[in-house]
Amino acid sequence: MIPQGLIRDAIKIVENKKAKEIVLLNLKEISTITDYFIICSGESSLHMRSLAQELEEKLKKRGVTLLNPKDFVNNRWILLDFGSMVVHIFSQVGRDFYQLERLWVDAKKTVVGDQ
Repeated sequence: MIPQGLIRDAIKIVENKKAKEIVLLNLKEISTITDYFIICSGESSLHMRSLAQELEEKLKKRGVTLLNPKDFVNNRWILLDFGSMVVHIFSQVGRDFYQLERLWVDAKKTVVGDQ
């Protein structure tokens, strides 16, 4: 189980790296897959990889293990599985195509920062 403080830390990490359109979905009541999705967008594939590397490095220092290292990375979508928290980093094209927020419409949604 990921403590609330680590979720806030993960959001702060992507905010500091200039991620766009950050959204937190609370899936606790509707999914057995994970408790939280953090969804954000990067401006380029390089920016997306930078966000992912920063999250992996900083959360590893806090004792949080990435469960899928290098398993799901492409130019549209990077998925980082930390167990009860999954971070989705999208290109704008990927985000528009997959529409996770619409797919998980029943989740409690928190929009983070300026959109």
